[in-house]
Amino acid sequence: MKNMNLKQHIINQFRCPVCKSEVSLQQEVFICLKCTKEFPVVDGVPIFLNENTSVFRYTDFINHGDIFFDSSRSKVHIFLSNLLPNLTLTITSDQNFEKFIQQLLLGNAYPRVLILGCGETPGSGIKSLLHHPNIEVVETDVSWGPRTRMIFDAHDIPFADNSFDGIIAQAVLEHVMFPQRCVDEIWRVLGPQGLVYSETPFMQQVHGGRYDFTRFTDLGHRCLFRWFSEIDRGLLCGPGMALAWSYQYFLASFVKSKPLRKLTRLFARLTSFYLKYFDYLLIHSIGARDAASGLYFMGMKSNTPVDYRELLTSFMGND
Repeated sequence: MKNMNLKQHIINQFRCPVCKSEVSLQQEVFICLKCTKEFPVVDGVPIFLNENTSVFRYTDFINHGDIFFDSSRSKVHIFLSNLLPNLTLTITSDQNFEKFIQQLLLGNAYPRVLILGCGETPGSGIKSLLHHPNIEVVETDVSWGPRTRMIFDAHDIPFADNSFDGIIAQAVLEHVMFPQRCVDEIWRVLGPQGLVYSETPFMQQVHGGRYDFTRFTDLGHRCLFRWFSEIDRGLLCGPGMALAWSYQYFLASFVKSKPLRKLTRLFARLTSFYLKYFDYLLIHSIGARDAASGLYFMGMKSNTPVDYRELLTSFMGND
């Protein structure tokens, strides 16, 4: 069996995603000590799914367990893509993660952070967290990838209550079928005064194909984290980026073939990339929240939910 790239104290916190009971590792399978469900380890990566509630199946991963993301091909793709102007601009990610790190270290000198949806490459701003010497990071996803250390569906997070000091959900909640259930699970596995940082799209077109379900307004995003006290929230990507994306998808609506769509995206990038730079001017505009491409929320676990009427008074757009 290939060694898992996870420390033993993390493995000790594993729980059955079906009944939340303890699990025991036997050869290359974790077995629930209560319901006896089995959870395989493929190429050193534990896979924990509740097939009763998840859209994914173990066969999605086991049948393709030897087909990992090709990192060399990814580097070529990234290199070629970086030669062209990009339509994406995250204005506040860097400062948000610096603030998140500061808040983490106030409560614990050596905090433990769970990343939901680590992806193929680190998200914007997150490198400062990944490289911090005092922060232990557990990177997870629901797909194979070069950075995935554990696979599970965020609707049923396979960890014990109070296991982490912080959780990152960066461009994740739009890709789950039931966001509130995932946020409830985040609340459960966070320790007392644990921190959450979430980034979600608002004015963005479909990305991720069939696995793209939901969009959030600023207030809708805040309501999702009702059981968290707010540390900060606001605009991540502005109306300029939203306009550039809309222009690209508008042009793509006229073509059907994949090669033509690629050419259309190329044309859109070359002719509209400059729109995103208007977001530096609009970042503090109240009206920008009503047309933002993306938003963020940072909060602390609370035992008391925010009253809905109080949430309504926190509206920050143009009324």
